Amino acid sequence: MTVNAIRLRGIGKSYGPTRALSDVSLDIEAGTVHAVLGENGAGKSTLIKILTGVLAPDTGTVDLFDERLDHDGPQAAERLGLATVFQELSLVPHLSVEDNLFLSKPPRSKFGWIDLRRQRAESRRWLDLVGLGDVHPGTHAGQLSLTQKQLLEIAKGFAKTPRILLLDEATASLPGNDVDRLFKIIADARREGLTVIYISHRMSEIERIADRCSVLRNGQLIETFPTHSRSHDEICRMLAGREISQVFPPRHSLPTDAPVVLSVSGLSAVDKVKDISFAVRRGEVLGIGGLEGQGQKELLQTLYGAIRTAAGSVTLDGKPFNPTGPAAAIAGERPVMLLPEDRKTEGLLLAESIRDNMLLSVKGKLSRYGLRNQVAEVARSGDMIRKLGIKIASPEAPVSSLSGGNQQKVLLARLLLNEPAVYILMDPTRGIDVGTKQEIYALIRDLADRGAAVLFLTTDFEELIGMCDRVLVLYGGAITRELEGEALNEVNVMEASLNMTRPETIRNPAEMEIPT
Repeated sequence: MTVNAIRLRGIGKSYGPTRALSDVSLDIEAGTVHAVLGENGAGKSTLIKILTGVLAPDTGTVDLFDERLDHDGPQAAERLGLATVFQELSLVPHLSVEDNLFLSKPPRSKFGWIDLRRQRAESRRWLDLVGLGDVHPGTHAGQLSLTQKQLLEIAKGFAKTPRILLLDEATASLPGNDVDRLFKIIADARREGLTVIYISHRMSEIERIADRCSVLRNGQLIETFPTHSRSHDEICRMLAGREISQVFPPRHSLPTDAPVVLSVSGLSAVDKVKDISFAVRRGEVLGIGGLEGQGQKELLQTLYGAIRTAAGSVTLDGKPFNPTGPAAAIAGERPVMLLPEDRKTEGLLLAESIRDNMLLSVKGKLSRYGLRNQVAEVARSGDMIRKLGIKIASPEAPVSSLSGGNQQKVLLARLLLNEPAVYILMDPTRGIDVGTKQEIYALIRDLADRGAAVLFLTTDFEELIGMCDRVLVLYGGAITRELEGEALNEVNVMEASLNMTRPETIRNPAEMEIPT
């Protein structure tokens, strides 16, 4: 007999005149992995908030294992066995790792006090599970890298020993080896009866892990089907409601005399950037690749002035470039601007308006005699909203009200308004749906075609190969290989990322040496 972990009937939700969900009815079978797919703005976030008890639906009901969910906060869903791991981190940075793990329900002694010894022991168990065994439980969460923070969020979800685990883009900032570990954990837990709701824009992951898929579009449930009963193209058409013809825009050959915009020579910084030299030319998209934590982020932050240079030199348009901080990098006639990897904690002022976020670094340039030029601000922000197709109710609405894809477009608009000479893009499509990804890919290629130099960081090998004219692969803080043309393929990117050597005499890939 089939047991449903979740039963939705007639779920509807509106925000003023905007219909976020319309008559959604869905059964999710216990002990399965069920993927929920949809472009940004399709209604996924609203559905998640209703499932987790944060929002009450205008119409309809939610049952978890045949018990009616009262929408009086997340605790209601937790009491019925549902835990959630969000893409947008919910950690308290000044608390320790172990305190974050058990924030909502710490282990207690028989006298009601928090049992610190038991908390330490249990925290080590969950950290080991997700691959954070080398992180001390007493470390402040704010000291962790983005990948470590995401793994801690996953550990936090499993530590609640849920019957239902909702993973909302939980792999967006994880490298491949950590994704593999998570999928093994899910497979083991599923055999023990765990139900997983898996929300992701990565079709390759969904095909690996999900039993069934449900597609949302414009707030409506389009179809539910066994994962492998539909092709990738069919699912993409279902998501977008239109044909999606080509993932990556065509590249144009760079002129051999294209001028160098940014030149880096012998650059070293902190412990992760070691004697790096390269140049990026006008009209070029230069990829920065490699496995997580090999110095890529530190390299780009150094070029942006966020990390102090220890040795080496950088030139911009042939002139020395050594900004004392990000403000100095932005302030020049030919700015260098960076799109951060974590839009919510490093890029956006969530409580501020869409317009103010967009104009954050250009207001001074639009002012007259030291006074804000509101006419120019409204005009320029309106142009960007139309150009990038940002879906908003009002430019005055808080940027936190937007979907992830539209928030990313707001950050891109901020860069575009400054017309930089060099765009530094750190994982610009993280957590973005397939349709919005294509729009961002086309925008990046258009910027290059118009003469900008683009530094493009991503851990997605398919993006590196499809988007970049040339790729620098980093390992241990140094460039291990430069790839372009026919040499720019997945095998070579993987080998370079692992710093593998393949002598000409060795023909069997299994015999390749992996340096220790």
